[in-house]
Amino acid sequence: MAYSNRNRPAPRTAPSPAALPRGAARAALFGGALAAALTASLLHVPQAAAVPAPQARNACEVDPKAPPKRQMRAEWIAGVQNIDWPSGQNMSVEDQKAELDGLYDEAVANGLNAVFVQVRPTADAFWPSPHEPWSEWLTGEQGRDPGYDPLEYAVQAAHERNLEFHAWYNPYRVAMHDDPARLVEDHPARQNPDWVFAYGGKLYYNPGIPEVREFVIRAMMDSVENYDIDGVHFDDYFYPYPVEGEEIPDADAFAEHGGDFDDIEDWRRDNVDLMVRDMSEAINAVKPHVKFGISPFGIWRNSSTDPEGSDTGGFQSYDQQYADSRKWVTEGWLDYINPQIYWEIGLPVADYSVLVPWWEEVASTTDTHLYIGQAAYKVGNEGAWEDPNELSRHLDFNRDHEGVQGDVYFSATSLRTNAEEATEILVADHYSSPALIPIKDDLGGTVPAPPRVSGGEDGTLSIASGPGEKPAYYAVYAFDGAPDRERARCGIEDPRAMLGTVRADEDGAATFDVPGDADTTYYVTALDRLHHESRASSPVHTP
Repeated sequence: MAYSNRNRPAPRTAPSPAALPRGAARAALFGGALAAALTASLLHVPQAAAVPAPQARNACEVDPKAPPKRQMRAEWIAGVQNIDWPSGQNMSVEDQKAELDGLYDEAVANGLNAVFVQVRPTADAFWPSPHEPWSEWLTGEQGRDPGYDPLEYAVQAAHERNLEFHAWYNPYRVAMHDDPARLVEDHPARQNPDWVFAYGGKLYYNPGIPEVREFVIRAMMDSVENYDIDGVHFDDYFYPYPVEGEEIPDADAFAEHGGDFDDIEDWRRDNVDLMVRDMSEAINAVKPHVKFGISPFGIWRNSSTDPEGSDTGGFQSYDQQYADSRKWVTEGWLDYINPQIYWEIGLPVADYSVLVPWWEEVASTTDTHLYIGQAAYKVGNEGAWEDPNELSRHLDFNRDHEGVQGDVYFSATSLRTNAEEATEILVADHYSSPALIPIKDDLGGTVPAPPRVSGGEDGTLSIASGPGEKPAYYAVYAFDGAPDRERARCGIEDPRAMLGTVRADEDGAATFDVPGDADTTYYVTALDRLHHESRASSPVHTP
């Protein structure tokens, strides 16, 4: 298998610094179908060196009031049906770029540190793929060149803002309609009609055909191999969500490819398992530093069906979508699991406060990170979602569960529209200080040398890399008073001291604007692309 289940490293603790960092206010400146009772989701829709042995450090005291220093904070940016980006099909290149820039800038302002951008919504591409046509969601016409490379721009623009970029793919959905004749003539689904079935008014590749699995992996891997992405992300669509009165038309494929399986449902689950495992192995073989994660439907199975399941009573993705998401975690095929727990605290059929601990327990036996999918799109709906504090309450709950290492919000447009007030509450309650991405040590990486820093009095720090490999980015910290090495050693463990991060250029250089207040000491650390952090630089003091 691609990823071994190594023991998770002990969490890094936040310190109680000898002197309090500059105030939080400064840090804030930088900063399927489902049973009706559950409400369906709209969404779903340079090689690194080995990590050296860490240097021993004396432990710092833990300040229980300190927020997490490492936390995934991300949003989904959906392309299908122009949900988020691009928001229309007749936009100029300049307007498409400007719209994405705006979404990224808002993400940074909201304290986020990653984006999950949909680049293959319907067996099509947001890059010049040799395997599939240009996406219709770019121009309104499938196969039409948009005039630039959207994926290249999206990755570059994210990295300029030091946002981690996860390329989001839908493996099997071919079209949001069921007419193959509407696909471009050279579409693989038209060239290989036996690969495709219609179901519920949409077209899907058949996961039970080995050639299909090989093709969709090859099509997605083209972008992994040719773009500087940080992660590969699947949503919750594998076999389609069930439609009442319809049967998935795959009996012939089962007869041909079912092998020793007696039960078609077990065979379907195995087909999905094979694709997930093989995609994991393909990524690991080419770019082992690229993370692989999936955001499945939030319920695997109910405990009334399976004693290993959660104490819930809703739609079971294992049985009705053939997605054995628990197995993907326990087998170590994923770097992170990101279940869509799109329900409020206290909902009897699918209680957020039941599902988070269940997933935490599943992930705790593995090296797989757990991020929670949050339903920003529901804010403003009836019931609990009328209260804009609901999302913040979810994060309050998560703080008591150390196995939860972050959250991902669906979707970017909701954070600026229906969930705008809820987002402001989230930022004030949880994201007023920056956070670094959690480390996954089995992916490799190196701890950079401490950087060299100068300036400060003019409001700008000039940062240069230390000896060795160039870092990916820098983190800047500020403290009141004169330099104090012990304060720096422990103080940088508290994100309330962090002003923000800045991406390094190809030479390892960067500049960072600081307030330049009198009697302030600045320290800078260097981080590689997998977020291993160096010791603090020499201090820069503005007397």
